[in-house]
Amino acid sequence: MENELVIVLDFGGQYNQLIARRVRELGVYCEVRSYKTPIDEIQRLAPKGIIFTGGPNSVYDESSPHIGAEIFDLKIPILGICYGAQLMAYTLGGKVETCRTSEYGKTDTVYDPAGKLFGNVPEKAVSWMSHTDYVSKVPKGFKITAHTENCPAAAFESVRRRLYAVQFHPEVNHTMFGMAMLDSFVKNICKCHGNWNMKNYAATAIEQIREKVGRGKVLLALSGGVDSSVACALLSKAVGDQLTCVFVDHGFMRKNEGDEVEAAFRDWNVNFIRVDASERFLSKLEGVSDPETKRKTIGEEFIRVFEDEAKKIGKVDFLVQGTIYPDVIESGTGDAAVIKSHHNVGGLPAHVDFKEIIEPLRLLFKDEVRKLGTELGLADYLVWRQPFPGPGLAIRIIGEITREKLEILRDADLIFREEIAKAELDRDVNQYFAVLTDMRSVGVMGDGRTYDYILALRGVTTTDFMTADFARIPYDILEKASVRIVNEVKHVNRVCYDITSKPPATIEWE
Repeated sequence: MENELVIVLDFGGQYNQLIARRVRELGVYCEVRSYKTPIDEIQRLAPKGIIFTGGPNSVYDESSPHIGAEIFDLKIPILGICYGAQLMAYTLGGKVETCRTSEYGKTDTVYDPAGKLFGNVPEKAVSWMSHTDYVSKVPKGFKITAHTENCPAAAFESVRRRLYAVQFHPEVNHTMFGMAMLDSFVKNICKCHGNWNMKNYAATAIEQIREKVGRGKVLLALSGGVDSSVACALLSKAVGDQLTCVFVDHGFMRKNEGDEVEAAFRDWNVNFIRVDASERFLSKLEGVSDPETKRKTIGEEFIRVFEDEAKKIGKVDFLVQGTIYPDVIESGTGDAAVIKSHHNVGGLPAHVDFKEIIEPLRLLFKDEVRKLGTELGLADYLVWRQPFPGPGLAIRIIGEITREKLEILRDADLIFREEIAKAELDRDVNQYFAVLTDMRSVGVMGDGRTYDYILALRGVTTTDFMTADFARIPYDILEKASVRIVNEVKHVNRVCYDITSKPPATIEWE
């Protein structure tokens, strides 16, 4: 199969991952790379197309991200979006200035149907703008193909040089016909066939794993969650009995979850080992309340447990993790900020006693992982299992962890999940869980005063887990959960519901 790749060069845009997702939705494999990627590496990757992201800077500021003009001579189609459009214009001799009137949000836009991006777009439609600078003069050889009331060059192109630019954001849903524009770029201009899918991804990944592993032994860090279960299915098909799955019960699992994970994999044709390391992890986290310290301590201890188990098995060359794209991004890559160190990425210790760590899902979003799981024949209950962070309840308990707090949270979390399932909302709400805060409040029970914990409930809707909205769970369902928790769980006298989206919040509280 012809290797079709589109790369997104990131200039600090908030929608960089969304652009990659949109291209993948068109059936073309896409990766996000830093704008600092060397030109020879870009040539080696041989992409069918390149997309420049937006960004918060001004191109005429010397400290802003820039790129060498030689990239425009590669004869690879390039689409510049927002800052990327301004950068293209500025680098090639155009002029960029501060807008007299900034544009933010939905904006009426007029398109030239002769423009290569707009063949399947009405002459007038709404686009999503977010800019304070604008292109006041396009470079020589470029033609303006769209405008708004305050932006004379909302889009421009040089068909001869295969360079295209839009000031607005076609990747967001608010831009009407945005996907049609991206489809025109990817399919018509870049000449991609759109034949990338999970079946092809699985076949390629299996072949790459076999080539890398050879006859070596592989240890898979199996949590029983969606990501590690899919990684298990992939590795099982790739290396068979060279694989040993180690499930580490760190003591921070949900109620009965350790037994459920063991039961789920009992009949699989894999070597399965369950390790009870709860005392080991609890002692390491004694007195620890900082969330980053929790994550990094858990990340290192996981590795040490796997190293210990590897010695028992014999020489193990490779450790496999179910790391996915949002884990990598939140843990910080390149110039990106560290949102929080995921135990399997930013939480890894400096020294790891394995030849190499393999992460076959590293470039997939959560919904893509689920599709891959279905392609590999995983049962629905595993593919659609509720996401659960590697550090488990340790990052759903705010502050120091104690056995008492763990039991409180396990019982409350189970009640919330039961009520969501009874209401048949378990597929509609993409992630839902309870958080035990470190705050107490005054309450009254049986005519007596109480002073107990405040528990928070969290539910979100999302596809990629990079962004999320709070779930509009019906009040009667929340009420049932709240009444049961207060009545059935000791030491909780108040229940709150988190109505914050991501961003500005993250899905987990820590």
